[in-house]
Amino acid sequence: MTWPCNSDGNHHFASLSFSRKPKESPTLVKSSKSHLSISSSAPKSPQGSDFSALPYDVLARIAAPFALPSLKTASLVCRAWRDALKPLREAMVFLKWGRRFKSGRGGVKANSKKALDCFLKGAARGSTLAMVNAASIYWGMGKKDEGIAWYRLSAELGDHTGQCNLAICYFQAYPSKTRDAIGWLYQASFGGHVRAQYQLALCLHQGRGLERSLPEAARWYLRAAEGGYVHAMYNTSLCYLMGEGLAQSNRLARKWMKRAADHGHSKAQFKHGLCLFSEGDMMKAVVYLELATLAGERAAADVKNFILQQLSAT
Repeated sequence: MTWPCNSDGNHHFASLSFSRKPKESPTLVKSSKSHLSISSSAPKSPQGSDFSALPYDVLARIAAPFALPSLKTASLVCRAWRDALKPLREAMVFLKWGRRFKSGRGGVKANSKKALDCFLKGAARGSTLAMVNAASIYWGMGKKDEGIAWYRLSAELGDHTGQCNLAICYFQAYPSKTRDAIGWLYQASFGGHVRAQYQLALCLHQGRGLERSLPEAARWYLRAAEGGYVHAMYNTSLCYLMGEGLAQSNRLARKWMKRAADHGHSKAQFKHGLCLFSEGDMMKAVVYLELATLAGERAAADVKNFILQQLSAT
């Protein structure tokens, strides 16, 4: 960061080099002029800046959920990290080709067998991203046990998508493991995974696997909505509209309904179109109702046609 200078032109910060065994551990303190300055009186760190002391297996476990940009950055820390993370960087190459074969993009034809082979090679090198993709293909092939095994391994390594998907698989294939599923949803939700937050909110709303709680469900709906999950935006709007779990607010209900509609939620487009129609904003109402109609909301077509009959030719 660029910090302001004193009037005399002297900077408050000097360059701090990464030495393996620093003589002093500088810390930031406030001076009498309310500026930040450096103090060298702080106690030394036991290992200083010797990042290479971290065991390879621990580093590989920490970096298992990393995507390529994070792996490249971590590989620049020191030579030991660069060497330790080499298998994961190789896994990113297999992951890239696996995604190409899975989608049929990037100049190749879709081939699920080749995609699975690439994902498995990436997974063997420790990447949880590859594990999740391999699990997805196994699940789509009907090989649920293999899919769950890879989801579980990725979940145990801290991959939030793997945790969420494992929970959903338990719900669908092993109802007896509902409690385990809830535990994985909580882990992924606290890690910021918006789909997991939405699924957890549904469980709390419906009383599935744990005690029903509308206030807690609404809080998770709101967190997922703020994170950009469109279904959570719609449900958050309904919570505000009905006053369930959240204080009743027509203004916030409309805000989240419009946001869900703008993100492509067909029911939200229909309801927001009705709201605009009731307020007399016919042209915008037609736009949202047309979008809802194209998405399969049949009732929206009747309202749209009625509005069109009221409008002039222009």
